[in-house]
Amino acid sequence: MIEPSEQLVTVFGGAGFIGRYVCELLFKSGVRVRIASRDPRNDYFIQPLAQVGQFGFEQADIRSPESVRNAVKSATAVVNLVGVFGREMHRVHVEGARNVAEAARDAGAGALVHISAIGADLASPSTYGRTKGEGEKAVRKAFADATIVRPSLVFGPEDELTNRFAAMARLPFLPVIAAKRNFQPVYVRDLARAIVAAALEPGRFAGKTYEIGGPQVMSMVELHRAILAITGQDTEIVHTPDFIAGLIAKLGFLPGAPLTRDQWLMLQRDNVPTGKLPGLEAFGIAPTPLAAVAYEWLGRFNRGGRFSGRRIHLTGTV
Repeated sequence: MIEPSEQLVTVFGGAGFIGRYVCELLFKSGVRVRIASRDPRNDYFIQPLAQVGQFGFEQADIRSPESVRNAVKSATAVVNLVGVFGREMHRVHVEGARNVAEAARDAGAGALVHISAIGADLASPSTYGRTKGEGEKAVRKAFADATIVRPSLVFGPEDELTNRFAAMARLPFLPVIAAKRNFQPVYVRDLARAIVAAALEPGRFAGKTYEIGGPQVMSMVELHRAILAITGQDTEIVHTPDFIAGLIAKLGFLPGAPLTRDQWLMLQRDNVPTGKLPGLEAFGIAPTPLAAVAYEWLGRFNRGGRFSGRRIHLTGTV
């Protein structure tokens, strides 16, 4: 068995929202971590989390096979967290994922963890879902023992989900798009624990696909109401009719548009685990409810301030 200090994990997207928690847990496990990104100067904030000699940078773009090969040299495990919206989805989700998988295989890495998404499907009407599905296929072809992780919406202190909704709740009314669409939000630390386990214990998790959700199934409107309850805001929720949301999505190509056409297509399906694949329970992780932790970062939106002492209890379906 390889000692932790002898292991090197290359993390593509390590400075992103999920990546910072993955790297933190990897540091705590004692392994060395190499963060691969297009601009390593954006990654320096992670360095204080590591011990001396435990952390390294590598300039790499997963769209460039050569730079990917350099980034995975000597790596015992590789994690790919990179995902995008927009015109580059095929290049990143498919070609980039293939580059990482082929490089990890050729470098002799013992584990590859590929982060996909619930809704990844070769037949998906959305480019995002379709390219995620194509990316999974490319990864499996290049690295058969890869671990594929499909999370639902991910929440945490730096997310663009709960923080955005809480900020919007300061408006006189809160418009909600796709109010009945269901999600199963997962806490970023729970997801990171699963990713790290898969990277460090390939004997248990290699070659499998996991669908990762939290403990509660929540509709879009229930998610908004939960955030209002956590922050103590009482703005009026207004359901946006689908035909209006569709019209907004058609203008999604404009700068600053709140919703793209592809995002609207994604919202036509529930974003919850199918129940046909293992989830957090396979990693021995008890999922964390939104209400148990969200006040830590959403308390600043509370009328009484972060330290007003407000706490709530939310219930939901599993």
